[in-house]
Amino acid sequence: MHIVVCLKQVPDSAQIRVHPVTNTIMRQGVPTIINPYDLFALEEALRLRDRMGGEVTVLTMGPPMAEDALRKALTFGADRAVLLTDRSFAGSDTLATSYALSMALAKIGEVFGPTPIIFTGKQTIDGDTAQVGPGIAKRLGLNQLTYVARICDLDAQAGTISVERRAEGGVQVLETRMPVLITMLEGTNEMRRGTLDDAYRAARSQIVKWSAADAGITELAKCGLKGSPTIVKKVFAPQARAEKVQQIPTSDLSTDALAASVMAAIFQKQPALEGDLLRFAAGQ
Repeated sequence: MHIVVCLKQVPDSAQIRVHPVTNTIMRQGVPTIINPYDLFALEEALRLRDRMGGEVTVLTMGPPMAEDALRKALTFGADRAVLLTDRSFAGSDTLATSYALSMALAKIGEVFGPTPIIFTGKQTIDGDTAQVGPGIAKRLGLNQLTYVARICDLDAQAGTISVERRAEGGVQVLETRMPVLITMLEGTNEMRRGTLDDAYRAARSQIVKWSAADAGITELAKCGLKGSPTIVKKVFAPQARAEKVQQIPTSDLSTDALAASVMAAIFQKQPALEGDLLRFAAGQ
């Protein structure tokens, strides 16, 4: 089974900066890491490979320095790494990114074999949109399973997969046919420690590098800033609240007395709330 994992090299959010004019993320001089959510996708792909056999290919789109993230993924046990890099991709929003990645994924299927499962993280910490995974699925005509917490069952012969996904108010158990794109939730597994053999292999491995032309991308107007209709009007940090947190003493209070103290403090800050709750309790 050939599984592909889309991952992204992102700026360390603890040291992120925003350009004051273009309102885009400034990546120069900022340490980069693999998007943390993508590591859950990578680990899940590696577990499936270990159980079912096959290979795992990791794919990223970015500048040449994104090779570092791919080589790190190889140290965790990925079998192959593909870097989609071209100056025409600069400034891509989620629409342009999903287009370029979908073309590269189609090319990967042609060159390295069909891919019944594509994994991504649920979102990235720099864009935080959660749109690229579903966008890829739409462009490639794949079934999509988002916010997946667990792979329940996979039948390679029947071509079906069932998963648990997080939904509002509970958990859904869904089954669909492959090929499929899956976005993994955080906290669903724990990234393994790469072996020494994997580290040596990663250091010697040749990263497959594709330009737009190599990936079969001919419509460059759909890439980069030209293909990105998203416009960031303003970026700002939320202002800290001037009001300080109120601390309620808890010593020598029973549970009921503590609850009463909390409710009294809330009603003191929001007097109208008490009347609303009383009317709701009375069914008015």
